[in-house]
Amino acid sequence: MCATCGCSDTLHRHDPHEHEHGHDHDHPHTHPHARTLEADLLAKNDRIAAATRRALRERRILALNLVSSPGAGKTTLLERTIRDLSRDRAIGVIEGDQATSNDADRIRATGAAAIQINTGTGCHLDAAMVEAGLRRLEPPDGAIVFVENVGNLVCPALFDLGEHAKVLVASVTEGEDKPLKYPHMFRASRVVLLNKLDLLPHVRFDVSRFVENAKRVNGSLEVLPVSAETGEGLERWYSWMRSVDG
Repeated sequence: MCATCGCSDTLHRHDPHEHEHGHDHDHPHTHPHARTLEADLLAKNDRIAAATRRALRERRILALNLVSSPGAGKTTLLERTIRDLSRDRAIGVIEGDQATSNDADRIRATGAAAIQINTGTGCHLDAAMVEAGLRRLEPPDGAIVFVENVGNLVCPALFDLGEHAKVLVASVTEGEDKPLKYPHMFRASRVVLLNKLDLLPHVRFDVSRFVENAKRVNGSLEVLPVSAETGEGLERWYSWMRSVDG
C-alpha cells in the first residue's frame, strides 16, 4: 500500500508545492511497524479531511475530487465545465501533478482561480495538501472547488481529501475491463464520467459492458457517458452536481 513505500510522508507536510519522496515498491513482506505507521498516517489524513469537510459545508462550498488514469481527459472536462457554469457560480481548482504547472495554466486561461500542487514522486494528493491549497485558493462562500488529483487509479482511492464525493473520469480509449482491474477506485467513487464519446467510432469499446463491469464492482455507482469535446452528456453531469450540492 502507498504508505509503506514512503509516499504518505506527505502527510507530515503542509507546503502545497514540491514534495520529493523516494519510492520502492518491492515489498514482498510488510513489516508490522509499517502497517502501524500506515494506519497512523491514514488516521491523521482522515482527521484533517473531516475538519476540511466541516469547514466547506459551513461555507456552502461544493468540493469534488476528480480522479482518473493519466490521459482520461480530466483537465479538458474541467475547462468545459468551468466555461459552462462559471457565469452562475464562482469556481476554483486545486491541480495535482507530479511536475509542471501546465494544467493549472490551462484552468487559469478559462478565468477560474487555480492552485498548482506538485507532488514530486508522490502518487496522490492528501488532505494536508488540499487544506493548504484551499488556504491559498481562498474560494468565496458558495463556490465550487474541483480537486484534480494526480493521474492514478490506485493510491488516491485510499485518501479522503474532505471532498463531497470522488468523481472518476474514465474514457472509451481505456478498455471495458477497467472497473475490474481497479475495483477500489470504482468502489470509492460516487459517479463515473465515461469521457471521449466522440471517439467511439474509432475505437473498439462496448459502453454497455463497461457499465455492467462498473455495476458489478459498485452497484450504486452512476455512469454518465459524456464528451468534453462536443458537450454531449454534460447536462447530466451538471444535474448530478446539483443533486449532491448541499
